[in-house]
Amino acid sequence: MSRLFGSVRARATLGATLVVAVALVAAGAAVLLSLRSNLVDQAGTKAERAARNIAAQLAAGQTYEALDLDDEDTPVQVVDADGTLVAASPDLERITGTGTAEVTPRAPAESRGTGDDDDDDTALEPGEIASDTDFTDGSATVDGTTEDYRFAAVEVDTGDRGLLTVHAGGSLDAEQSAVSTATTGMLTGFPLLLGVVGAVTWLVTRRALRPVEGIRREMAEITASEDLSRRVPEPGTHDEIARLARTTNETLCALQASVERQRRFVADASHELRSPIASLRTQLEVASAHPEFLDLDGAVADTVRLQHLAADLLLLARLDAGERPTGTLLDLAALAAEEGAGRAAVTVVTDGPAQVTGSRSQVGRVLANLLNNAERHARTAITLTVRRDGDRVVAEVADDGDGVPEADRERIFERFVRLDEARSRDDGGAGLGLAIARDVAERHGGTLTVREAPDGGALFELRLPTV
Repeated sequence: MSRLFGSVRARATLGATLVVAVALVAAGAAVLLSLRSNLVDQAGTKAERAARNIAAQLAAGQTYEALDLDDEDTPVQVVDADGTLVAASPDLERITGTGTAEVTPRAPAESRGTGDDDDDDTALEPGEIASDTDFTDGSATVDGTTEDYRFAAVEVDTGDRGLLTVHAGGSLDAEQSAVSTATTGMLTGFPLLLGVVGAVTWLVTRRALRPVEGIRREMAEITASEDLSRRVPEPGTHDEIARLARTTNETLCALQASVERQRRFVADASHELRSPIASLRTQLEVASAHPEFLDLDGAVADTVRLQHLAADLLLLARLDAGERPTGTLLDLAALAAEEGAGRAAVTVVTDGPAQVTGSRSQVGRVLANLLNNAERHARTAITLTVRRDGDRVVAEVADDGDGVPEADRERIFERFVRLDEARSRDDGGAGLGLAIARDVAERHGGTLTVREAPDGGALFELRLPTV
């Protein structure tokens, strides 16, 4: 049961059914109240009409015995000022709700004239019928049949007979029958309607959520097979589910690219580490067997190269892990002068302090990597320029080498990429310097790009936000 109501479809169906049920109950109650009110008003109108008809006969001087009281649907009582029943419907057997339960008329104690003191109790003139009508609910038994009635009470001043009150009833049987029929219809129709609403909601949500089930099933298969090249089906609609499918596929693409990049990185790193380790092992094995052939300088060079490669891999691992740079304030012009010092072919040009925030060691690594790359490709000269450009500090490293072909100007920033594959690893790098430089630049909120230098070589431009 908990699994059933744990589904979106079941909850949507239950929610829709409950909302419709509440709406139907509220609407049904309003309809029944309105129907009952209208029918009660109709019964009251009928009772008032009958009461005023009898009152008109009394005002005209009609005797009690000559009153038209034969309507079995309208029980009538005529009561004098003393509360004595002076006239009633002939078949009236029992009555409640009119103020007197008497059903058998009695002769009044004495005739009352218009000059009696009791006439002061009413504002009516002789022969006048009161404009106000009082309504009460009660019941009556007429000719053996008991029903509920809406009673109307109308006063009339008859002059010689004094003030009389006419009570006439309008049957509520039609109201009770109509309300009962409507209630029965609602009790029968509401469950059927709720069933239809529930079934339709269940089918509609099932159809609407079918693509979600397809996405879930495909994701489960992708997880089981670990095949990130697969994609979830995208419905041909423009709703939230279609956007979910597209976002899921975009996530899978990014995940696949990340995994492939990680695998390629591990493979390339293993390949790059294998060469210096193998060379160092060979030299040590030779030295162990023939100490006189020990190439100490080569062993040191391989060890240093291995150390640099390990440091580069460690820095890339930290960058990939999301390490954020520190907020240290540093002068890029002074840092450029430090990195350019001791490099014979490098000329440093600055136009004053250029402050940025970040990690001094990482920004220094960027400049060092750019200068190292320029030294490998320059013919005679390298220029390192630091200047301010609006809200940016720009560091440019230009050389007079062969430059970078336009088609390769983005590829060189990929890891382990060397354009000259024939270059030996001793002369060139591992292909990590420029990749590290761009990653560090982006982590510092900047950019690193390459274009053609004025002398025809390569010009690397580092842009960092100024303070």
